[in-house]
Amino acid sequence: MAAAQGERPLYKDASAPVEARVRDLLGRMTLREKAAQMAQIERTVVSPRALAELAAGSVLNAGGSAPRDRASPADWARMVDDMQRLALSSRLAVPILYGTDAVHGHNNVFGATVFPHNVGLGASRDAELVRKIGEATALEVRATGIHWAFAPCVAVCRDPRWGRCYESYSEDPEIVRSLTTIVTGLQGQPPADHPHGYPFLASVRDNVLACAKHFVGDGGTDKGVNEGNAICSTEDLERIHTKPYPDCIAQGVATVMASYSQWNGEPLHASCHLLTDVLKGKLGFEGFVVSDWEGIDRLCEPRGSDYRYCVAQSVNAGMDMIMIPHRFEKFLEDLVFLVETGEIPMSRIDDAVERILRVKFISGVFEHPFSDPSLLDVVGCKEHRLLAREAVRKSLVLLKNGKKQNFLPLAKNAKRILVAGTHADNIGYQCGGWTIAWHGDSGKITLGTSILEAIQESVSVETEVVYEECPTEAIIESGEFSYAIVAVGEVPYAEGLGDRTGLSIPFNGSDLITRVASKVPTLVVVVSGRPLVIEPQVLEKIDALVAAWLPGSEGMGITDCLFGDHDFVGTLPVSWFRSSDQLPINVGDANYDPLFPFGYGLKMFRSDEGLA
Repeated sequence: MAAAQGERPLYKDASAPVEARVRDLLGRMTLREKAAQMAQIERTVVSPRALAELAAGSVLNAGGSAPRDRASPADWARMVDDMQRLALSSRLAVPILYGTDAVHGHNNVFGATVFPHNVGLGASRDAELVRKIGEATALEVRATGIHWAFAPCVAVCRDPRWGRCYESYSEDPEIVRSLTTIVTGLQGQPPADHPHGYPFLASVRDNVLACAKHFVGDGGTDKGVNEGNAICSTEDLERIHTKPYPDCIAQGVATVMASYSQWNGEPLHASCHLLTDVLKGKLGFEGFVVSDWEGIDRLCEPRGSDYRYCVAQSVNAGMDMIMIPHRFEKFLEDLVFLVETGEIPMSRIDDAVERILRVKFISGVFEHPFSDPSLLDVVGCKEHRLLAREAVRKSLVLLKNGKKQNFLPLAKNAKRILVAGTHADNIGYQCGGWTIAWHGDSGKITLGTSILEAIQESVSVETEVVYEECPTEAIIESGEFSYAIVAVGEVPYAEGLGDRTGLSIPFNGSDLITRVASKVPTLVVVVSGRPLVIEPQVLEKIDALVAAWLPGSEGMGITDCLFGDHDFVGTLPVSWFRSSDQLPINVGDANYDPLFPFGYGLKMFRSDEGLA
């Protein structure tokens, strides 16, 4: 009626209460329009039909999926704005939410600041630092027109064989809980009277929607298998894996992503008990639950073969938005059919769409659908790189310092030094997975400072820095080096590609270390997403050992500590095992006997060394 008389619909009135706007818009939607709001499609699936005619609710880019190679922030913003124009030309002009995996900075964008991965931030134990990283990440994401970051991962990793272990802050749920401050960094600080569980966004210019993931038990699967089965009691699930979620929900986290994994054999993507009774009921979450990439397809074998069954199982369990991400029209057809035949109740669809629209209204995307070009210069800016450098510094863990006396700090004015190893001059390796490409890559994949460049920058002009990735015996013996810095570690990986049973140092790292250390006093820097096996004879030979995790783009943070401008403050967020036969090993286990215990970390300048 009102629309026919030319009045502005209530849902378009920014001054109306959010819940009134949600009800008004929901009441105007056809079943097909509701189903489309529940769909998230990959950016390559976007077309005028998908957004203007069928009105898909959300778009994402896969890891490594970009508007073009080395796309600029302006290229990203233009792409998202063009999509938004299509969405706004649909019948009800409901804007899309665009989501991206910004999991250690805006890591898909060339030239963005790449922060240390979560395991390194866990070593810092610094909740305020992590909040600031959330703030910086939000600004860089917003600058590209994107509204939503699929972060933080609040998994509690109990087994380093898991290929996503570096996405977990710690094996200790209390440390993971303390670092959920990143939610407030990303979304802004909710006021004291903010209703519990209600989604929140402080500023449409400075903040982005966050996503706590992966609910729940992803870090507790048997043998650390990615997308595997977490076999544990309800008590253990609550005591360990569910622990960080109430903290995220108390900060108004807008979205939660379901886990690919199972709990005692039941896939999370089909668990009504965990998604509806626990997350939405007991924990009071009022935002929306999004599936993982093709997560519902995994509910049948072969994957996605009985798609209608997958849709019914997941939506009835409490899934609100489906990261399809390719078969959009098939999803619409199946979801509409399932509602029309009564297999999915209309009330479930209305609940899902209410939650999605609630988040859209609180996000301000109706009033401010387009990017803000004044933010473009913030991507990779000096201030953010300095914050990342501080984070690198605070994430380093000093595991050994000298045989009889301290070996670090290193002298800046040494005559001649050797820098060696696969990870000494490789930005891609030091950033790890989820950087430019989904599983990361090797070489100069983005802007930053390698460990070698940081060393060259830090030593005196008189010091000769000899760099050989794999030095020959002749070079090692005849070099007359004051000391050597050997950087070794893992090749980048993501998700299941990173599942490993043997965790020795790749590229025969132990051999290289032994060769160098038997002739030259040696510091070893391990660049990895998890502890790696350090054999007793290797540990004995070397003079100092530093765990640098996956530090990201700012290598100067490493040399800040190596040369003594800052002390080491990091402590182990995970137990450093002796051999992979010990796995899984967690603090508090009976017969706990790691190489370096959880919480271990030395200082260079203070006497209170050892356990933090």
